Order: sequence, then structure tokens, then C-alpha cells
Amino acid sequence: MAPVAQRASLRDPAIAGAVGVGAFALLHFHDPHESGSYGFCPFLELTGKPCPGCGGLRAINNLTRGDFVGALSSNVLAVVLVGVLAVAWVLWVIRRLRGHGGPMIVLTTRMGLVVIGAFAVFGVVRNLPFGSWLMP
Repeated sequence: MAPVAQRASLRDPAIAGAVGVGAFALLHFHDPHESGSYGFCPFLELTGKPCPGCGGLRAINNLTRGDFVGALSSNVLAVVLVGVLAVAWVLWVIRRLRGHGGPMIVLTTRMGLVVIGAFAVFGVVRNLPFGSWLMP
């Protein structure tokens, strides 16, 4: 692949990577541990129960500070999701460097249902007595 074509093929992964780094930087410098600093979760406000995303911002903040245990205790699903997305991004860059085009991740209906199901199960289990250890 010619250098110009290779640079063009890396544009989308570079933009996605820059957005990810920017989000991590924002969460590192603007601490979400202060109540209301990023607003309030509507689901939590309406039901009094945390949604699957509750604690996710705190988890990312903890990851940026090297506190892996704190991140897991804030939202284990967010930590897993960050890991999966990081691996997917690296694979995307490798595919582009090898000359393969296409999107980062091709979502099938089955994969989409698995992801939605995982969020739903996590959201339910963390609100049950035996899953209280998953609560932020």
C-alpha cells in the first residue's frame, strides 16, 4: 500500500483513538466522584436503582489513575467494555496497516442481541441481593 493511501486508511482509527483519549483525559481531570459533576442518571433518579452504566464514569476515572480495583468496584462492565474496545481498536489499526478496509466492528443482529442481553443481565443482577457486590 502506498504511504498516502495508508495514511488515508488510518484516518478513521486515528479519529476514533483521539476521541477515546480525549474522553479519558476529560474523565481524568474532571473527577466524576463528586456527586452531580456530570449530571444525574435519570434511571437512578426515577427508580432508586443503578442502571448498567451507573459507576462507569467513576470506573474510567479510576482506570486513568491506575486504580484497577477501584475501577472494578465502580462498574465491572465498563472496565470489560474498555478492554474489549481497546483490543478492537488495535485490531482495526492492524487490519488497516495490512491494507484491509472496512469498519472497526461488524455488528450482526446476534451480536447486538448478546450485547444488549449482557447489559440487561448485568443491570438486573447488580440490583438483586446476591449481586449487590456489583453495585457502585
